[in-house]
Amino acid sequence: MEVESETGDNMSQIDENNILSIAKKENVIFVRLQFIDILGFPKNIVIPLSRLEESLDEGMPFDGSSIAGYATIEESDKIAKPDPKSFVILPESIEKRKTAKLNCDIYEPNGQRFIGDAKYVLEKTVNKVKELGYIFITGPECEFFLFKKDGGNATLVPNDSAGYFDLSHRDLAEGVRADISIALGELGIQTYTSHHEASDGQHEINFRYADAITTADRVITLKYITKVIASKHNLHASFMPKPIYGLNGSGMHTHLSLFTHDGNNAFYDPNDENQLSGIARHFIAGLLKYIKEINCILNPTVNSYKRLVPGYEAPTYISWANRNRSALIRIPTERGNGTRCELRNPDLSGNPYLQFAVMLAAGLKGMEDELAPPAPVEKNIYALSEMEKEKHDIGQLPESLGHALSFMEGSTLLKETLGEHIFKNFLHVKRQQWNEYRTQVTQWELDKYLSII
Repeated sequence: MEVESETGDNMSQIDENNILSIAKKENVIFVRLQFIDILGFPKNIVIPLSRLEESLDEGMPFDGSSIAGYATIEESDKIAKPDPKSFVILPESIEKRKTAKLNCDIYEPNGQRFIGDAKYVLEKTVNKVKELGYIFITGPECEFFLFKKDGGNATLVPNDSAGYFDLSHRDLAEGVRADISIALGELGIQTYTSHHEASDGQHEINFRYADAITTADRVITLKYITKVIASKHNLHASFMPKPIYGLNGSGMHTHLSLFTHDGNNAFYDPNDENQLSGIARHFIAGLLKYIKEINCILNPTVNSYKRLVPGYEAPTYISWANRNRSALIRIPTERGNGTRCELRNPDLSGNPYLQFAVMLAAGLKGMEDELAPPAPVEKNIYALSEMEKEKHDIGQLPESLGHALSFMEGSTLLKETLGEHIFKNFLHVKRQQWNEYRTQVTQWELDKYLSII
């Protein structure tokens, strides 16, 4: 298996001299030095071309005190060091002026890697499985809504009323999805599929699977490109998990597998009844065992838990199956190098570097402890009685952000995976959000109680 990089094979050998020469030849005016905070929001420092060589040699200093989860005022100095392999020139459909982009790793002034860099967390976790002889492969399904604008402001009015996979005049966003795919292609990211999703105004764009770090880079890029292109069509793109009550929400179903360094899928065993290897079963068992602890990273917003309710094709119960889409983990039918498990609860409101890191950490723990998963459940879990769920050992995902935080707080696995800095800062920020939300008096409460109590 060939592991792709975000910038494509033609950029794999790029170095500082190549970048400088390409940037000058292409008349680049500005360069975006991009990184990400612990919540998953992209940040950037824009520099003129004249400072590109300096940034490549020395990095670009910045104040991290106002970036979520980075540093206090007393220890705020950080250095953004560009990764030469990530160099791309942004297409004209995205930037009016010729602009290039570089992803950055974050360092301390003393030259040490910053422990609050989410990408660093994923790198360390990936290196653990690499030492065992494997490459961690991920393939997310990226769902989003397109809403109309009113005077430049986003509304909750979907841009169309088409349905799942529709090919008709009702799908008003086919051109939008095409423009997004073209722009991604110009950045070296080839889309795998794109289509209308189940809800009004809901869409999905997927790209080919790759190693987890490359995939996380691509998720950030796809979200940025999608929002910019949508705006050019006078639409607002939202990756909010559940923007409209009564409609299916948007998730990030993530396909996971391990490959050996010689290109074989470690999840595939042709001699097994279901053609799943022992490694695959251990990995699945680890995800099932630790899913409540990692849930807060996979579904990190108050709104995430409005999506994870019965009746809208989102998982709420902890189980696995070969075909059953009501299960948390599904095994797609493809075998050979296509053997994989699909984790169905993550959403795009999170930080993909942390999300992939905790998925891998849970699976690795299952491998280390040689955990065995329970029997797969091929029935519609939503239709089962409580007694039947108990018989099949089916647990339930946390029902709210506050509930998920309670599991995260006591998780040794998460403390070890995220490191104390990100673990504490993430909990602090999310506790604040949960407390702010739970103390609000909503219109629903006023409508329900004000006149009768």
